[in-house]
Amino acid sequence: MNSNLNIFPAGSNIYYRIFMDIKDLVGKVPSEAIESLQNRRITSLTAPQAMAVEKGLLEGANIVVAAPTASGKTLIAELAMTKAVVWGRKKAVYIAPMRALVREKYVEFKQAYPFMKIAMSVGDLDSLDRWLEEYDIVLASTEKFDSLIRHGLAWLDSIGCIVIDEVHMLGDDGRGPTLEILVSKLRRMCSGAQILALSATIGNAKELSAWLGAGLVESDFRPVLLERGIELEGVVAYDTGREEQLDSANKIAELRITEDTLLRHKQLIVFYSTKRNTEAGAQRLCGMVSKYLSAQDRERLRELSVKVLGVLGRPTLQCEKLAAAILGGAAFHHSGLVNEQRELVEEAFRENLIKAVCSTTTLGMGVNLPAQTVLVRDVLRYGESTGSEYMGINEVTQLFGRAGRPKYDRTGRALLIARSKADAQELYNRYFLSDLDPVTSKLGILPVLRTHVLAFVATRFLTSRESMSDFMNSTFYGHHFSNSAELSGIVDEILGELKEWGLVQQLGSTYSPTRIGQRVSELYIDPMSARWMMDSMPKLADDISVLFMICNTMEMRPYVRATAAAEERYFSYQSLVNGSEARYGGEDFLFYDPVRPFSTALMLDDWAAEKSERDIIKDYKTTPGALYTKIANADWMLYSAMELAKLMRGSSAKLLEMRMRVKYGVRKELMDLIRLEQVGRVRARLMYSAGIHKASDIRKAESQDAIRRMFGKEIAAKIISQVVGDNDASARAAQQ
Repeated sequence: MNSNLNIFPAGSNIYYRIFMDIKDLVGKVPSEAIESLQNRRITSLTAPQAMAVEKGLLEGANIVVAAPTASGKTLIAELAMTKAVVWGRKKAVYIAPMRALVREKYVEFKQAYPFMKIAMSVGDLDSLDRWLEEYDIVLASTEKFDSLIRHGLAWLDSIGCIVIDEVHMLGDDGRGPTLEILVSKLRRMCSGAQILALSATIGNAKELSAWLGAGLVESDFRPVLLERGIELEGVVAYDTGREEQLDSANKIAELRITEDTLLRHKQLIVFYSTKRNTEAGAQRLCGMVSKYLSAQDRERLRELSVKVLGVLGRPTLQCEKLAAAILGGAAFHHSGLVNEQRELVEEAFRENLIKAVCSTTTLGMGVNLPAQTVLVRDVLRYGESTGSEYMGINEVTQLFGRAGRPKYDRTGRALLIARSKADAQELYNRYFLSDLDPVTSKLGILPVLRTHVLAFVATRFLTSRESMSDFMNSTFYGHHFSNSAELSGIVDEILGELKEWGLVQQLGSTYSPTRIGQRVSELYIDPMSARWMMDSMPKLADDISVLFMICNTMEMRPYVRATAAAEERYFSYQSLVNGSEARYGGEDFLFYDPVRPFSTALMLDDWAAEKSERDIIKDYKTTPGALYTKIANADWMLYSAMELAKLMRGSSAKLLEMRMRVKYGVRKELMDLIRLEQVGRVRARLMYSAGIHKASDIRKAESQDAIRRMFGKEIAAKIISQVVGDNDASARAAQQ
C-alpha cells in the first residue's frame, strides 16, 4: 500500500491566512457576543470562522459551511444568531435532525448566553407551544419545527436567522424529505431571514450553496490534527506517510489498538455494524481496559454499574451485560439502550471514567463524544435487500470526525483494520483517496411526500396543483433535476389519493382540507395510517385488534420479528386487513409481512398484561430501547386514533383505556392506582396485592401502614399525601 498521502497538501485551507482576533469583531457583533467569547477564553477565530466573516456572515449573507467536526461551525452560527437577536430585534431558530443534538446545543447556548431567553422544543407534535413566542432563540428538531408550522406558528415573520445543522441529512432516506420540505418552506415564509447550513460531510457543497443562494465556506481545518491510518498486523500506515508499530502484541486487532491507546492514557471509540457486535466488543475490551484502572476508577465504576443495572424495574440480560462491561471500564452504546443508560455512559466517558465505548454508527452524529482514537472496525454491513456492502465514505468520514478532543489532544487517530495487504489497498482507495459522495434529494418518493402534500393544503400554504409544482421546483430536488415532470406526476397521484380518502376536497383548481384532513395533518401522521385506522375502528372487537390497528401503520415501523405465536393467532384477525391492498394503493401499504405488525401488537399486549421487560425482550428478540420506543410510538398512535374517533363521532373509551394501559404497562384493575406519582407498574401491583385496589383505599390507616412497610416512610409520604393531603400525611408519618 502506498501510504504516502498528505491530507493537508500545499494550498489547503488549513493554512488559510486570514487571522482575525476577537477584538476585530468589536462593532461588528453585539458586545454581549464578545463578552461570551471572552468568558470562554476564545481569543481568535478559526479559519472557517474567518472565512465566513469574509463571505458576509455579519452582513446577513446566507452561508453554507462544509468543515470538519470541531472546526468551529457552531460559533459561526452563534455570531449570526446573536446579531439577529440583539441588534436585529429578531428571533433565531436552530434546527437539528436529532433530539439528542438539540438538547446538547441547548445546554451549550444556555451556558454561553445567559442574558438571552433560550428555549428547546422537541416533544409533543400536536402542540403549538405558544410559549415559544417569548424566547429569543428556539432550538428544535426537524419534525417538531415542521409540526409547529402545521399548527399555524404565528411568529415566522419575526425570525431573522435560521441555522440548519447536519444539513447533509437531506440525503437521508428517513429524515431527508422532511428536512428538504422544511428548508424550502422557510425560504418562502421567512424570505428576509439569514440561512446558515452546517455539515462536516457534503460532497457537492457548491450545488447545495447554489440552491440556497448562499456563500460557501469549505475548509479542511481542524483544531486537532487528524491522522487517518490502516492497521495491519500491528503496524499502522498513516495518510501522512508515517508508519507506527503499535505498543501491543495482542493477537486481536481491536485489542491491540485498545491497549496502545490506554498506554497513551487516552480513550477510544470503536464503531461496529450491529448492536450485537457492540455488546460482544465491550465484553472483549473490558478485560483489557480493567488492567489499566486505578482503585478510584474501580470504585466509581462499581457505583455506575449499580445505577445502570437499576434503570429498569427488573434488569434485562442487556442491562446485566452493560453493567458487567462498565465494571471493567468499557461500555456499549446503541439505540437498544434506554435513554437514561445512554446518558450515564456518555457522561462517564466525558469524565474519563469509561475508557472505551463500543458503538453503532448512531454515535457518529449527535452528541459530542470525541476520543483521541476512533476505530471503525466494521466497514462492511449487511442489508436485507442489498446483502453485504461497504459503508459510504461520508459515513466513515463522519465517524472519523470523533477522533481528537480539543484542549486535550494534539492529534487524533482514526483507524481502519485490514486483513491483508490487498484489503489495506482497497480500504486506502475507498476511504482515503475518494472524494465525499454528493448529497442527493430523497424527495421523489410517493409515500414520503404524502404527508407533506396534505400539509400544504391543510395549512393553506399551497392550494393548487400549479402552486405545488412551482414549490417543488424550488426544492433541492427541483434544483438538481430541473425537469420536475416526474415529481409533478407524483403530486397528482397523491392529490388523487387524498381526495379518495376524504382528506382533501377540490373546487375547480383549488384544494382545501376536510375537517379530518386538517386534523390528520396536525397530528403529524401519515394520511395512509389515518385512513387505515378510520376504516378499522368499526371492526375492533378486543384489545388485540385495537393494538393491531395502531401497529399496522407506517409510524410503528420497524416492526419486531414475526413470532410463532403471532403466526398461529394472526388468522383470527386477518379480516382487518382483507382488501387493504386495493383500498390503499397496493404495495405502498401491504408490501410487508402483516404478521410482523401483528407480532408487535402481541408484544404491546404482553406489556399491558404486566409481563416483565426481561421476558418480553427475550420472547420478541428485541431490546429495552426498542421496546420503550414502541411504547412511546403506540401512545402517540392511540392518541391519534382517539382524535380521529371524535371526528367520526365514535366512542373513544376503549382507545383511552388501552392508551393508559400501554403507557404504564398495567392491567385494567391498576388504572386508578397508576395515576399516582411515585407509583409505577411494580408498586401498583404490590399495592393491589396488599388489598389497596383504588386510590381512595389509601385513606384507610391500614392501607397507609402497608404502603410504609412496602416502600419506606419517604416514598409512602409522597404517595399518601396525594390522597389524604400533605398535612395529614406528614402528621401521621411523624407519629410512626
